[in-house]
Amino acid sequence: MVTKKSLLKYLKARQLASGRELTEAFGVSRQAINKHLKGLIENGKVRKEGTTKGTIYSVYGSTDKKDTSQRFKRRYALEGLEEYVVFNECDSNLQLKKSLSQNVFNVVRYAFTEMMNNAIEHSESKIGDIEFFVNAYNCGFKIKDYGIGIFYSVFKKLGLPDESAAVRELLKGKTTTMQEKHTGEGVFFTSKSGDLVAFQSHRAELVFDNRAKDVFVMARRLTKGTEMSFRISRNSKRKLEDIFNLYAPAEYEHRFEKTRVFVKLYHKELISRSEARRMLNGLDKFKEIIIDFLGVRSIGQGFADEIFRVFRKAHPDIAVRIENLNPSLQPIIGHVIDNTAA
Repeated sequence: MVTKKSLLKYLKARQLASGRELTEAFGVSRQAINKHLKGLIENGKVRKEGTTKGTIYSVYGSTDKKDTSQRFKRRYALEGLEEYVVFNECDSNLQLKKSLSQNVFNVVRYAFTEMMNNAIEHSESKIGDIEFFVNAYNCGFKIKDYGIGIFYSVFKKLGLPDESAAVRELLKGKTTTMQEKHTGEGVFFTSKSGDLVAFQSHRAELVFDNRAKDVFVMARRLTKGTEMSFRISRNSKRKLEDIFNLYAPAEYEHRFEKTRVFVKLYHKELISRSEARRMLNGLDKFKEIIIDFLGVRSIGQGFADEIFRVFRKAHPDIAVRIENLNPSLQPIIGHVIDNTAA
């Protein structure tokens, strides 16, 4: 049974949680959770950040040490700036090395320097604002530039149809506008390394909720440039080497050869072959692809055939795996696979 008291206890233990995580944890409807959360928010005991699917809840107030957060903010001129210099300044001001466990420090250092480098080399912005924080439960940062925008940059320089296509390309990994300097891995691995990672630019926000193992895109008010935010629990057991080993395993000589594609981000209907081709574009760079059907309830025969027969026939050396498939879709995919085998 869900109560205000049980919700508070859960949030204190988890530090932050999405609405979906709360409904699954208590086994009740979103409406039942929202009924109790509303009172807790109005009474100043729970903080709500974001909207719709991107909403994250956390506890603050008299029993929470968030009010004693340590923060470091600064604006930098980006031309000629070195990302490690900025991180070292954050570390020096907040004593990150001393206050964080080694695994969390490594994750935060990697994510910050990768994203700071993106702002310096890709944003075409003259200035950038950073904010780093550490509190009793979490640590994280925001990096804000005022340049071309991460999604627009990829859309324009790679000749994609729109910024939505750019969002989906970034999710695959190995997408970069400067191939002579970058592999395109930074955004991909950073997105997997925090509890909550978000990229907001122009009218879109790409959110990775790694605790709920979900990713989604939301419409936002117009934002100039790019704002990237990152948060991880200070108690996190996440290790960089585990993330790299998952997508750049020893069997591939620790090269980035494995990726995950979230089908639900491509189209609501997922019927046509052209939709499947858009999703598969660029995936021939990998040796293993996880097709994640989380949240997908229907697909067309042509869509399935393009992925599981045409693509696999053209690329027999690429392993294609399926995860989170709704049982109702199994006959459609099974039919295609049977025909391929025959």
